[in-house]
Amino acid sequence: MNFTEDELLSYLASFIWPFFRVSSMFVTIPVFSVKSVPARLRVLAGLLITLVVLPTLPPMPAIDVFSPQGWMVTLQQIALGMSAGFILQMVFSFMLFAGQTIAYSMGLGFASLVDPATGVQVPVIAQLFVIASSLLFLTVDGHLLLIEMLAQSFHTLPVGMLGMDKADLWRVIAWSSQIFAGGLLLAMPVMATLLFVNISFGVASKAAPQLQIFGVGFPITILLGMVLIWIGFPTMLEGFTEMLHESFALISQLLRLS
Repeated sequence: MNFTEDELLSYLASFIWPFFRVSSMFVTIPVFSVKSVPARLRVLAGLLITLVVLPTLPPMPAIDVFSPQGWMVTLQQIALGMSAGFILQMVFSFMLFAGQTIAYSMGLGFASLVDPATGVQVPVIAQLFVIASSLLFLTVDGHLLLIEMLAQSFHTLPVGMLGMDKADLWRVIAWSSQIFAGGLLLAMPVMATLLFVNISFGVASKAAPQLQIFGVGFPITILLGMVLIWIGFPTMLEGFTEMLHESFALISQLLRLS
């Protein structure tokens, strides 16, 4: 069986562009993008998913893969896949920011460890929030939903020169403000309570300096913070779930699914 050069390039294009869109998602998607997950495993997952969805894909555009237009199409597919995963990554940053804020309010900012997702040191409380969010994300099959949305996007947003535009980019940038607004909203009850406790300790210390309130107040602040986290943790996870719904709605708009 003989194949011409144009046929080989056509077969390559029908595989390589969907592969770039799918595999680039694993570079930024939460849980699977951590450094502990080998890069070969992420590439293999992208390859298997591409082979599964390949028979259902619409025809690819008649563009040479190695032409300038072909490079632009490749960049569009990479941008779409990475943006879909990056939006979900921002939801986890929202929990990470809330945990950091609470830890610093409790006085546990010094108790830190290396976050496997970012590779930087974060407070233990923030890491607890991220681990709980990751388990909840896997429990509700958030990763499978994102893969399904990405597979459907080949029909609503076919491979071609058209992809993300400036409006989509600014929409993602504007939505990133939720990291700070949502994180502060989750941490505000604990922060406000600890602030009033510290103010009361300051007033007591001013009224009776001989009581050494600072030595007593520090462990009380930590204990009270732990109790508040234990009481408010279900509410925080509900807030995380709502942010997940909003992020999937944004991804749906980005991929023209709605």
